[in-house]
Parts: sequence; structure tokens; C-alpha cells
Amino acid sequence: MIISLDTGSSIPIYVQLRNQIVTGIGKGELKEGERLPTVRQLAEDAGVNTMTVNKTYQLLKMEGFITIDRRRGATVSPVRQWDEKYREKLEAELELLSAEARMKGMDRTEFLKLCERVFAGMHPAGPVSS
Repeated sequence: MIISLDTGSSIPIYVQLRNQIVTGIGKGELKEGERLPTVRQLAEDAGVNTMTVNKTYQLLKMEGFITIDRRRGATVSPVRQWDEKYREKLEAELELLSAEARMKGMDRTEFLKLCERVFAGMHPAGPVSS
């Protein structure tokens, strides 16, 4: 997986790293149980401070996307069943994206087609109902 950061973006670097790792997991580029680079290695590869990568890894751990073990390092977590808290988070994010799309002139059909196309690009990681 190639990390590409935009230092001119208003999105913090640790969030950009988080988003790219989550996308890599979702697309199947990073598999369940796969080791992530060490904090030092990823910091060097991405050209960022180790504290930035550490913050990213802690966030991913808190969200349940990775596990961190002193001996094995950071690894991709197994797929978990979503819960009501996640559903509420997703709904809020989709509401904002829907509002932005509407304000830019996108109609419902276009928006839903785009959602379908993007979701279809994700790798099925396990038994997930449709």
C-alpha cells in the first residue's frame, strides 16, 4: 500500500494516514492479521514525525481497525459486526456528504450510484450481510 499525504490539506496528517490505512483494509490491500509497518518505519516512509504515526495507530486501535501487541506490533484486526454507535456515526457522516452533494447540484440517483460504485470497490472481508 502506498501512502500519499497532502501537506497543504486542512486535514491533519494523522487523519490522512488513518483514512488511507482504513481504505487499504476496506479494499483488501491490507488483510486481517497482516502486520503494519513499525511506527518508525512508517514515519520514515511517509516523511512524518513518529509521534504522528503513533497518534494514527492509537486512533486505529481505539476504533478497532488494528490491534497493537508489544511483540507483534500493529496488525489488522478481524472484521467485527457493526453496532448502533457505529450506525449513528455513519449516518451523521452520510448526512453531511449528502448535504454537500445536494449543494453542489448532485441529484439523489447520481449520489446513490456513486455510493454503490465506491462500496462495490471494497473487498469483502468476511461474513457481512447486505
